[in-house]
Amino acid sequence: MDRVISGLSSMATRPVLAELSAHIRLAHGLPVRFEAAGGVEIARRVREGAEADLLVLAHGALTALEKEGHLLAGTARPLWISQVVAAVPEGSPVPALDTEADLRTVLASARTIAYSTGPSGTALIDLIGRLGLAGPLAGRLVQAPPGVPAGSLLSSGRADLAFQQHSELMDLPGVVVAGPLPGDTAISSTFGGGVLASASQPRRALEVLGLLGSDASARTARAKGMRAYGA
Repeated sequence: MDRVISGLSSMATRPVLAELSAHIRLAHGLPVRFEAAGGVEIARRVREGAEADLLVLAHGALTALEKEGHLLAGTARPLWISQVVAAVPEGSPVPALDTEADLRTVLASARTIAYSTGPSGTALIDLIGRLGLAGPLAGRLVQAPPGVPAGSLLSSGRADLAFQQHSELMDLPGVVVAGPLPGDTAISSTFGGGVLASASQPRRALEVLGLLGSDASARTARAKGMRAYGA
């Protein structure tokens, strides 16, 4: 029996990787399994010597790990782009997000705003600063723990507004996606993959990476709230 090709990924790409892994096994005979956790946690584990064949993370984290020698040279490539969306608890009025003024109104009226760790959370805090709302919102922002969807704070009643990658919120029970951020306030993240320097099956891992970037995979990514890089 073929050994499983192992991968590590952030939570944002878990839904698309789960479906693509099943397809790659059935269509190409390549058994692959990804373990997902918060992107910060995955990067820490890689730096501490975690053994796996593939890595899928946000572009910034992937690039940093490549420069540090944790990826095989020349294997890193962009795969998908994901937008950050706003969400509210199911049953709540769904706010309009057509303009920056709409976004300002939504932020100002929220009692508690949940956001995630990783690049999307950092980008949201930067955006709030650019909008001049860092002071007024300082006591109302709550960051979800690593690996925990910000949307789960909506369903648990701990927040009434959340921002996170679309892929992590679109199928979460008790949550309704209001939409992406409007115009110049839009936040998107690029996710990519590479073969880890610790890979025990680098050739097969590179084959899987190529399949993740294929046109067929792009259709699956779109259904899971992402779009192919360059599309």
